[in-house]
Amino acid sequence: MNADQKCVLITGGSRGLGLATIRHLMDEGYAVATCSRQRTDALDALIATHGDGTLTWFPCSVGDEAQETAFVSSALDWVGDRRFHALINNAAVARDGILATLPNVDSQRILEVNLLGSLRLARLALRRMLASPHGGRIVNISSIIGSRGYTGLAAYSASKAGLDGLTRALAREVGRRQITVNSVAPGYLETEMSSGLEQRQRSQIVNRTPLGRLGTVEDVVPLIVFLLGDGARFITGQTLTVDGGISC
Repeated sequence: MNADQKCVLITGGSRGLGLATIRHLMDEGYAVATCSRQRTDALDALIATHGDGTLTWFPCSVGDEAQETAFVSSALDWVGDRRFHALINNAAVARDGILATLPNVDSQRILEVNLLGSLRLARLALRRMLASPHGGRIVNISSIIGSRGYTGLAAYSASKAGLDGLTRALAREVGRRQITVNSVAPGYLETEMSSGLEQRQRSQIVNRTPLGRLGTVEDVVPLIVFLLGDGARFITGQTLTVDGGISC
């Protein structure tokens, strides 16, 4: 294996934005370790085309601390003597429901996965990055819901707002070691997480979006990949929005 190859860990890589990001990373020459609760046919097909050790998968349910620790440990063993370059905290869950009636277990699950899981994974990754002379990158996948809120998504909004706060604080903590930390905040995308929107809700969102449509994962992935590259080496502590202008 090439000792100079940059390796990336990304959670939630079996579908949607995570899977699309992996495809782009592979095209850019990165080696990628990903995790999810289950593999998908699409991920299996991608792994099959990269039998050279540049893409691997581990089972992990983000939100379970023991599984998170096992994932990072196994993934870094796989990285070996290569350069561990970046962590992308992409795994997330959402539950739609008015907070007054949303079961506590649902709120706790959202916070565990979206915020606390990302915090713990960042801590584990930083232990390796801080020992490296090359620094590193952390990209947290947030949401415009974290800054704007949305009816029925109070816990989700709180988790993403917390993730943006984590981004800013970590950027200050580790910047002098040449580690950048940024959030990417997509707007409303055509993904499984938005498939539950009623037609009325979709129409309202599209009508309020200056570009006149929901986004796609392909609208977001280039920014994520850019933040891992040399052109973003002086960008840190930022929440970068990709939402078709709905928040302007």
